[in-house]
Amino acid sequence: MSRPAQASPAELADARAGLGPRRLAWAVVLEVQRSQTALDDVFAQHAARAALSARDEALARAIAVVLFRRFGTLRRALAERLVKGWPGDQRLAMLLAVGAAQVLFLDVPDHAAVDTTVRLAAEDRRLAPFASLVNAILRRLGRERDAVLAASDALADDTPDWLRSRWTERFGVATARAIAEANRRGGAIDLTVKGDPQAWAERLGGTVLRTGGVRLPPGGAPVREIPGYQEGAWWVQDAAAALPVRLLAPRPGERIADLCAAPGGKTAQLAQAGARVLAVDRSARRLRRLAENMGRLGLSVETAAADVLALPDKPAFDAVLLDAPCTATGTIRRHPDVAWTKREADIGRLADLQGRLLDKAATLVRPGGRLVYCTCSLEPEEGEDQAEAFGSRRPEFVRMPVDANEIGGLADFVSAAGDLRTLPCHNPVPDSTLGGLDGFFAARWRRVEA
Repeated sequence: MSRPAQASPAELADARAGLGPRRLAWAVVLEVQRSQTALDDVFAQHAARAALSARDEALARAIAVVLFRRFGTLRRALAERLVKGWPGDQRLAMLLAVGAAQVLFLDVPDHAAVDTTVRLAAEDRRLAPFASLVNAILRRLGRERDAVLAASDALADDTPDWLRSRWTERFGVATARAIAEANRRGGAIDLTVKGDPQAWAERLGGTVLRTGGVRLPPGGAPVREIPGYQEGAWWVQDAAAALPVRLLAPRPGERIADLCAAPGGKTAQLAQAGARVLAVDRSARRLRRLAENMGRLGLSVETAAADVLALPDKPAFDAVLLDAPCTATGTIRRHPDVAWTKREADIGRLADLQGRLLDKAATLVRPGGRLVYCTCSLEPEEGEDQAEAFGSRRPEFVRMPVDANEIGGLADFVSAAGDLRTLPCHNPVPDSTLGGLDGFFAARWRRVEA
């Protein structure tokens, strides 16, 4: 977003001092912590009001993302250097974290990171008395950067206790550590292309994934500026997120319901395959975004802003895809705020909703039709346990095991029960330096003929 033509004197001063992006990042991380709302949503709202240049907005986002990605390391490093430990005042704590994130992890000159953070403290009436402390702590971090980074551990520091405990118990220490390290590296941009992945990979300097998409090299242009975006030749979609539709195997002319559909990556896959798609989501705002995406892609789908649980029990669909709301612990590599905004208590509440959504989805599948359930969670209550419970209470649905050949021969992605299970540390490309994908679970059933 470009700066307004008539900037105020205060805005111009902020721009010269570099305060604008730091102030935005500080406001965003405070609001994410306070409201436990997704970083992307909070950032969009605050950035619209801030009206920064594209460059400054990008810096603000980079600060916020790396702050949550390395929050445990930042918190530990700051607490060890403060006499009273991690501050009880959230405004002070998160301002220190904003400064420390730049000093430790971003390509920002130390003097710029320190000076802007001190200025933000000084202009805040409550924090002004701490400006000299902010200055001293951040300068010390700059001097001790190598020691801080050497001591940082992805599993022990940058993974919340409840997730570390669960993943270690379920997957073992080695795999839990690999997941934590993958989360800390972040994710590349993956594209689902309408046709000829190899040609698009060559054009964009990317790599064809064994899952069928194209992975772009790091450090490229903004998505909207990448060739093919404006003409709707592809859409951004993590490699793992593209797999549930492959399991559903949509055919031209089939009537398919995509439940909890927004923002629409899977909807686009279904429509591109020639299916007649009904995309259902309870958020009208998110559905408008989905419709905009379909317009850019030149795909036609029907949408319905509705609560899935309120849909009539009518078996009218050849196939149903349910991408259920979940804790999203498989997406931390892309959305690091998830690790610090979700709680273990959320799992039970969401698991109950998932079970009810699955039962509703079952009522929409015609005899002989197919049902795929998926979540972007690593937690068994939201994946494997849901599939087992559904099979026990719905004998009219027969499990359809996944064949590795359906997903590029990636046998490691198929569980012993025959379901799809990806982990962030899994590798969908031959080059291990380009490894990683979101953690997903998917199970598939066929409704027996009446």
